[in-house]
Amino acid sequence: MISILKKILVFGLLGFILLIAGFDIWGYLTLGKITPQADAYIDDNANRVVMVMGATGSVGDGLLKAAIEAPEVDKVHVVTRRTSPRIEEGVAEGKVTMHMHEDFTDYAALGDALQEVDTVLWGLGATSIGMDDDIYTLIHVDFPVAFVKEWLSHRSAGPMSFHSVTGMGTDPEGDQHWAREKGRAEIEVAEMADGNGLRTFGYRSAFVRPTSERSNAGIYLAEYLLRPGHLVITGKQLGESMLEISARTKELPNYTLLDNADSIAYAKAYEARMRSSD
Repeated sequence: MISILKKILVFGLLGFILLIAGFDIWGYLTLGKITPQADAYIDDNANRVVMVMGATGSVGDGLLKAAIEAPEVDKVHVVTRRTSPRIEEGVAEGKVTMHMHEDFTDYAALGDALQEVDTVLWGLGATSIGMDDDIYTLIHVDFPVAFVKEWLSHRSAGPMSFHSVTGMGTDPEGDQHWAREKGRAEIEVAEMADGNGLRTFGYRSAFVRPTSERSNAGIYLAEYLLRPGHLVITGKQLGESMLEISARTKELPNYTLLDNADSIAYAKAYEARMRSSD
């Protein structure tokens, strides 16, 4: 009996290793279609005022950390139903303004803030597991579409950029409801940006590793295993890639979709630019 259990464990472990290796090989060979331009034009004013949505979530917390630590960002607006240690720390330091908000289909009360916002980092979302389809559509389509509509009613002159984390597998023609709805949201906000100063970007990220304050040994192990295939990025790096793309106002057009390797490349470009400015 013990020998049978050992064999099952060994085969199970081998299967897991082969599965991870397969994912990494696939990611290494297929991800990364966009290369940041060398010596790109940088607009130093493109990220002066940033708004972060979903800042209390595991992804949004990393986006907020990137915005707070970015020297080019003067002010960060956070729209949220509840606070977090990072939000409170940012408020105490004077860089973050917190807006307690309940109805994410109506942003009229944020008009004064929206007219000065240059860049939006949208990390608001929820898992589709166990969620009613209508609720999922409300969160992932109705919320961002209502936001962009209200934003454009207060400002339409660029540079403006809207960065949304939609996730790997997003596909407006996909078989899964969640994939179609996230793809639909990408298209609808991009269509709203046609003819004005707004550019929209969809980040079809794989595993977004939370900030160190929210990570544990299991999460770091997953990061180690998935890194060879460009299948993991930290939340802070994802935020940095968004800021870098916003600053490169002449590089990527509206409705650019980035995979995980693309985001990593722009995060590295951001980090190199920060080092060169020291």
